[in-house]
Amino acid sequence: MSENPSEKPSGDAPGAPGAPGAPKKSPEPSGVDLARVALRAAKEQARARGDAARQQKQARRGGGLRSGARADGRDPLALGAAINRLITERGWETPAAVGGVMGRWPQIVGEDVAKHCVPEKYDEDERILVVRCDSTAWATNLRLLAPTLVARLNEDLGHGAVRQIKVNGPGGPARRYGPLRAPGSTGPGDTYG
Repeated sequence: MSENPSEKPSGDAPGAPGAPGAPKKSPEPSGVDLARVALRAAKEQARARGDAARQQKQARRGGGLRSGARADGRDPLALGAAINRLITERGWETPAAVGGVMGRWPQIVGEDVAKHCVPEKYDEDERILVVRCDSTAWATNLRLLAPTLVARLNEDLGHGAVRQIKVNGPGGPARRYGPLRAPGSTGPGDTYG
């Protein structure tokens, strides 16, 4: 019998997907990430088409670039436009948006919560917002409110910008060593605040 070259053997080949020795694929970007990439590419293509049309129009009018009262591609950008362009080119949309949330924290969580709980940092890779509270009671309260806050932040920032809120309680006073301390004592512990 002759073997048909288009038929594949029934066993798993070492490079076949799902085989034990197959290389693992990196996780594919989500729909929001794909939309951002497509929007950025479309904007760049539109800008390039506009620049090419402008250069052709100027060439028809009598040659190269001329100085004049009207805006052209040589003019400096306004500061806000330059910053927005930099943020877009570098892919800093999410960290910049989270930074804005930290500035608007009292409006997002309410004045009472903002008096006792302050955002400290945002981990972009893990998408975790770290918040420090001034007492253990407020830390417990914020842990109970965390799912609601995550939903509210994701409405404001875009789906998936914040996956989790990590709540830290108050830091205790510094350990002091002296004649009135028992060896191995950890101090007041969690009752501080």
